[in-house]
Formats: sequence, structure tokens, C-alpha cells
Amino acid sequence: MKGNCWMGRNSVEVLTVPDPQILNAQDAIVKITSTAICGSDLHLYDGYIPTMEKGDVLGHEFMGEVVETGPAVKHLTTGDRVVVPFPIACGHCTACRHEMYSVCENSNPNAGLAEKLMGYSPAGFFGYSHMLGGYPGGQAEYARVPFADVGPIKIEDDLPDDQVLFLSDIFPTGFMGAEMCDIKPGDTVAVWGAGPVGQFAVASAYLLGADRVIAIDRFPYRLDIARERAGAETINYEEMDVLDTLKEMTAGRGPDSCIDAVGLEAHHPTSVIHAYDRAKQASRLETERPHALREAILACRNGGTVAVIGVYGGLLDKFPMGSLMNRSLTLKAGQCHVQRYLQPLLERIRNGEIDPSFVISHHLRLDEAPHGYEIFKNKQEECNKVVMSAL
Repeated sequence: MKGNCWMGRNSVEVLTVPDPQILNAQDAIVKITSTAICGSDLHLYDGYIPTMEKGDVLGHEFMGEVVETGPAVKHLTTGDRVVVPFPIACGHCTACRHEMYSVCENSNPNAGLAEKLMGYSPAGFFGYSHMLGGYPGGQAEYARVPFADVGPIKIEDDLPDDQVLFLSDIFPTGFMGAEMCDIKPGDTVAVWGAGPVGQFAVASAYLLGADRVIAIDRFPYRLDIARERAGAETINYEEMDVLDTLKEMTAGRGPDSCIDAVGLEAHHPTSVIHAYDRAKQASRLETERPHALREAILACRNGGTVAVIGVYGGLLDKFPMGSLMNRSLTLKAGQCHVQRYLQPLLERIRNGEIDPSFVISHHLRLDEAPHGYEIFKNKQEECNKVVMSAL
């Protein structure tokens, strides 16, 4: 089959790779109809996530048709149309029983690698390094799906792929970020990053009752989408000081909650600060550029909540712990527990509360994946979200 493979920093190639096989009685094989490039894939592309190997198949946002199941799979049959969550979860461990699927205790066969960096291992993820399981991803024609009765959700109606594909990751991720804010009527929420995840965080904050949502970014076309399609007020941080502007917009109080939807490759308009973090990254003295996280903490009102859904890989510098502690802030973070949100969010789509396809800017073929990565990384052609067809 064809698969989009990581070949080194800033290099992917669509190659012929081995067809997936049933390896466990609980596996299923899915023929992929749609797959997407995620912002967190760019962390792999840019070389910031360790334990990638040349030839690894990328991709963790995908859906398709079940073509084979293992003998222990009870809830899926050949021909079922499914969306597959990016975290792989067993459904039986303590974490899964508490619906914390992204920290499943049994799905990462390389847990020891993750434990060296993080203390304990999260779940295995599709297409996201050997530290997180070494599972081939979904930017391919077929994928093996372990624990197939726990992950995939069946799509039993005529909703098109574009409306349901993002249940695999970015819609639940944005929703979880908003949910972590414990939004009350009248709340103001600020979201750093107006890419697809940030756009879903904006939309989700409104779904959960926020009165105002403010999106912060530097690319006009992304701010336009956040404003025109998700309903946000917007700040271009290259044109105005974010902290001062947020104080002005909230009568000096600050947002009730702040969501970091950027992660480890944040940009900062002050060249000295940005150069400092880039230099420390290059010398391997830190792995992150945490500009958005620092700013979210400093911007949040006293007693407010900071939710982190942007991906971080390791260690960061100059974390404003004094601000967090002395101002009674609550910090919440996590990879999304996607399986928890699949059915409720599918119902919101069916009911017409949201059409997630609003984030899509480009449809490409799988063999155009290298082009898709380049335009997405470099913000060319006003690229917001790339969906690829494996057919």
C-alpha cells in the first residue's frame, strides 16, 4: 500500500509500505477514505518530537471502512464506516475506566521510552513516534486499529467525511479545552492560536455558554475564520500588545479562562525572546518555545483557569510559576480523551449545532502529502486545514 512516511526533518515521502495485518484478536483493518494533516504533525515534521525513525507512517486523523476484524472484535463488522480516535485505548485499565483514554495504561508497547522523559507513559498514539508506541499512522491507504471495540465510532448515516473526520482529534480536542475552563454564563475566554484546534476551541466555548471568546494569532486569514465562522473577537499579536489589549477588552480584569491551543512551536513578536528560546532549542537545553503558555498565564484573571491543549514534548524555560501560584490560577492540561466525546459531539453535528468542515481549506490526494505539509507549515495559499483522500 501507499503511506506518507517521515524521512527526516522537513521531509516526508509517499512510499510503498507493508500492508497492515491483524496482529491481535482485538484488531481491525480500516481502508482509509479521508485523512488529515494536524498541527501536531508539524512538530514531527520539524524534528521536535524524539524517537521518530525514517520510514515511519504519519497521521492520526483518519476514517474509513472496516475491511477485516480479529476474532475477538464484537462491535464492528466488515463494511462499517468508522472514525478512528488518535489515542489507542484498551478500555479496561484504571485510566480507561475513568474515561481518561489518552493515558491508557496498556496501549503503549514502548512505555519505558516515555517514562524516561515523562515519569509515566501516556497511551499509544497513531503515527506519533516510537516513544508513543511506534504505531503506523493513518496517512495511508489502510491502517491497523488495535482495541477496535474501544476506539472507532460507527457513522451510520449519510453525513459526509468532511463533517465527521475531525471527531478523530481536533474537534474533541478543542471541545475538551473549552470544557476544562468550566465556563459559566457571562464568561470571557481567550484562545491563543487560531489554527483549526483554536477555531474549534472558540466554537466549543460558545457551545458551552461563553459570552465572549477572543482569538489571538498573527495570520489574518486564520483570524478571519475564527471571527467569521466561529464567532470570535480577534487580536493580531503582531499589531497590538496582547496583555494590554486583553485588559482593555475586559475592563482591566482579564479573561476568566485562557486556552493555549499553540504548543511547543509558538512564535513571539519580540525578537529577543523568540531568539532566546530558539537558541535554547537548538542547543537542546529546552524542547519548547512556550510563548503562548507564558502569556496565557500572565493574561488570565486572578482565580481563573488556564487550559493547555497545544502539544508539548518535554521541557521549557522561564515558566511563570510565581504568577500561577500567587494569583490562585488553575492549570489544566491533557491530550484529548477522544473516546469520551465521540458520541456527544456526533450528536451535536447531527443536530446542526456545528459543521466541523468549516476549518477545511484544501483537499488533496494522498500522493500530494509532501505539498500539503509544506503549504500547511509555511502558511502558504491561506492553508488552514488539509484533508487528503487515500482513494
